[in-house]
Amino acid sequence: MRYFDFHTHAFTDQIAKRAISGVADTSGIIPATDGTLKGLRDIMEENGIDRAMLLPIATKPSQQHTINNWASEIMRGGLFCCGTVHPDAEDAVNEIERICSLGLCGVKFHSEYQFFAPHEEKMFPIYEKMVEKGLFAIFHAGWDPYARGDTLAVPESFAVVAEKFPGLRIVAAHMGGIYLWDKVEELLAGRYRNIWFDTGVVARYISDEQLLRIIRKHGTDRILFGSDCPWDDPAHEIAMINRLPLTENEREAIFFRNADEILTAGS
Repeated sequence: MRYFDFHTHAFTDQIAKRAISGVADTSGIIPATDGTLKGLRDIMEENGIDRAMLLPIATKPSQQHTINNWASEIMRGGLFCCGTVHPDAEDAVNEIERICSLGLCGVKFHSEYQFFAPHEEKMFPIYEKMVEKGLFAIFHAGWDPYARGDTLAVPESFAVVAEKFPGLRIVAAHMGGIYLWDKVEELLAGRYRNIWFDTGVVARYISDEQLLRIIRKHGTDRILFGSDCPWDDPAHEIAMINRLPLTENEREAIFFRNADEILTAGS
C-alpha cells in the first residue's frame, strides 16, 4: 500500500526542541519525533510513507514571510508543503499571491493559535484570493489538546464557509473537529462536496464506530489519511483505517488517491 500523510508538522533545527517541548508540556503528550525534518523523514520511512504534506503555522503576522520561504526551500523528495498566512497580517491577501508564486500547495490555518473563527468576514478576501489562485485551505478543526482558550474552528463555522465559497476546497482536519463529531455528522458529513476530512491524530480520540459512520456518510472519496505527526505516530492512524470494514479500493482512496486528486484539482 502507498501512503500520503496529508497532515504533518516539522520545524527548523534551530527551534524544533523549543517548539516541541513547549507543546508537549502544555498537552502532556509525548511527541513521536524530535520535531525536525529528519525526524519526520525517519518516521515516514519506518511506516512506508513515501509522501507527506507539511503544515506550517504562523502564530504572529511577522512570521508568515519567513515560514513560507522556508517551506518552499524544503519541498522536495516526497515532502509537499502548504503555506501560512496570519489573518491579522496587513498583507495577508498579497501573501496568498506569494504562496502561489513559491509553488506551495495550499494554506494552513489554525484558529486556536491565530485567534479567529473561519467564518469571520475578515477572512473572506483571503478565501477569495485562494479560490482565484486554486489553493486549498486546511484548517485545524475542533478541540486542540495543545491550545488554551475557546474552540473556534467548529462545524457550524465550516458550513458557513463552504456555502459562501463553493469554489474553495476545504480540508477540515481531525475528521471535521476533535470531540465535535456528533455535530460533524449532523452539519457537515455528506452535505458539502467542497469539504474533505483528514484523520490527523484522531486514533486516540474517536471510536471506530463513529469514524466509520462519518466516512460512510461523507464518502471515502472525501477522506484523507493524516497523522498530525509528531503529535501522533502515523502507525496509529494506519492501523485505525485498516481496522475498518473498507474495501481495498476504499483504503487506497483514503491512504493516497484522494490526496493526489485534491492536489491536481488546483493545477
